[in-house]
Amino acid sequence: MDLDLQGSIERFTLPEIFQLIASSRKSGTLGIQRDDSIVMIYFKEGQIIYGYGPRQTFHLGQLLKEKGVITTDQLEEAVTIQARSENTKRLGEILMSRRYIDRSDLENVVTRQVEDLLYSLLSWQSGSFKFYENQFPTEEEITVSISVENVILEGLRRLDEMNMVKDTLGDLNAVYTISASQGGRTRDVSLRADEWNLMALADGHRTLEEVSRVSHLDSNTALVKLAQLKLAGLITKTEPKKDESSADLEKTINRLAGLFEDYLTAKTRPSEPSRRITQTYVENTD
Repeated sequence: MDLDLQGSIERFTLPEIFQLIASSRKSGTLGIQRDDSIVMIYFKEGQIIYGYGPRQTFHLGQLLKEKGVITTDQLEEAVTIQARSENTKRLGEILMSRRYIDRSDLENVVTRQVEDLLYSLLSWQSGSFKFYENQFPTEEEITVSISVENVILEGLRRLDEMNMVKDTLGDLNAVYTISASQGGRTRDVSLRADEWNLMALADGHRTLEEVSRVSHLDSNTALVKLAQLKLAGLITKTEPKKDESSADLEKTINRLAGLFEDYLTAKTRPSEPSRRITQTYVENTD
């Protein structure tokens, strides 16, 4: 195994490393490590064909479900079959054998999976890298073809957007709700369907992270749109609303505790007739 390229990300940025491999039309594996996170990026003649990083890569089945390619039941069925085979079969292989997806579905989702991994890497400012000539993923992996230049351009755009998101929204565990119009002013706002959907999801219960997860948009797009909605004054940070069912349950528990306490108090007084217990129940159930 010939080691051609190695160094630290502090000296060479990942875009520079990607460009060097692409311009040299190299084929092999780029290993990138930061702390205990290790990512492997595979190249063929300068094109990215696959990427793997356990901590960065999204679950394939979840991505298929989010895109509406498979249902929750189909995913659960495939996961169950995979567990029975002791993980000897890949999830994509199982889904294709059940005819829930075809090869193009799988390739599209793998492309998105690898791209999301690559975009997350571009924010790394420390770590080390090594390139191994002519080392490739196993034949079982679904390989694709991704342009290095497109990855860099899109990744840097997303990085700028995420910096804007952090500056605007801050904590993604915060809860937001639709803003009230100021001074009784009527709003004349033109929003697209996905923006209306995000506003509806910002209901005072969900965190920003939860809103982005259930919005049917990719996380980056959802958070950027939420930041834009906040800047436009259409959503605002709020204290989480108490779930009504939880509040009702708490009232019921407190009420029963009070009745039980009255019952015990009455029972410790021999002179009090049992009629008082009945009266206590009647009084507290009004």
